[in-house]
Order: sequence, then structure tokens, then C-alpha cells
Amino acid sequence: MTLLNAGPWTIGVVCDGVSMSPRPERAAQVAAATASATLATELDRNTISETALETAATRASQAVSALGAPDAAPACTYIAGIASKAGTWVSWIGDSRAYWIPAEGPAVQLTEDDTGNLDALSNWLGADAPKPTPHIRSLRPATPGSFVLCTDGLWRYLSAAEHLRTKITGNPDRDTRALVQYALDCGGHDNITVLIIPWP
Repeated sequence: MTLLNAGPWTIGVVCDGVSMSPRPERAAQVAAATASATLATELDRNTISETALETAATRASQAVSALGAPDAAPACTYIAGIASKAGTWVSWIGDSRAYWIPAEGPAVQLTEDDTGNLDALSNWLGADAPKPTPHIRSLRPATPGSFVLCTDGLWRYLSAAEHLRTKITGNPDRDTRALVQYALDCGGHDNITVLIIPWP
């Protein structure tokens, strides 16, 4: 994962290595570093949010694909979130998720999993992936809240947005630790990465 500020923007990227692939942790590291650096550069140039997110996903995909050939391809899922006073935007490939947990009003899941039969991934980053297609969604909140990015290591234990809300207090550091601990207490059978960006 990466988390950084670029001018008025907060940028967060979470990637989850595909365990069936070789060196999945390397794929996740490369994707997160490439995407966050690209987003910082593009947003500093005043590139519109959707275009910046699409460019970042494309470059992350290219960087991960360069790590191996189709028959030995490191792979990962990908989710990037950006936030400014104007709102929040998210882009994803795979089954890592974003949620919006407002201080008031209903909590919502902002992403839809890229999965097919038997919950198998249908979209990911890697040399063996079908042409990765990033999804992009924006939200302009009417109330303060928490913008949550996470891997399936958390959401498989706490899937519904309203259930996630029960663990969110508005303190990002404490809430992140509490969510990771919750997943560990439930068994912790997969990589658990959680990133919370408070808004505004």
C-alpha cells in the first residue's frame, strides 16, 4: 500500500498479490509504487481525476506485466483512491474494495468485485491477465466521513458497508488497527490491508 499527499490531494493505493502467481508480493509493491507516483504527477499537472486514475492503472498494469512472462506472471489486484475538498474518486481492478462510511446517512460499497464463477478473479494486473480494464467511480459527499480501501483479507470477514460502519469511530489510525485486528481475530486467513482516508 501507499499513502501520500500531493498538493490538495490525498492518494491511497492498495494492491493484493494473487497467491497462485509467483512473487505476488513483488507485483503488489510495484503496482502500488507506480500508481501512486503516477497519480501524484498527473494531479500536480491538474489532469482531471478520471484521466489521472486511468493513466495510473494503465502504468501499474504495464509495470506488473514487465515482471514476468504469461507462463510465469506475478499478479495482483489493484485499487486506488484519491480525495480532495471536491470529493473522492476510486479506480479498481480485481476484488479489493472501497467503502464510503459517512458520519450521517447510509454507508455504501463503492466498488463491484471483478469475479466470475466460483468467485474466481476475472480482472487483475499481470502479464497473463486479459487486458485489465479499470473501473472508476466518483462521490461528492454531503457530510464528513471515512473513505476506506481494503483487501479481501478484511472484507471476507466484514463485507457489508453497514457492518463495517460499526468499527469506524472517525479516528483513522485507531480504526485501521481495529479493523486489522478484527480480521486477525476472525482467523486472518488472507493478507489484510486497510487504508482509511478521512474526508474532508
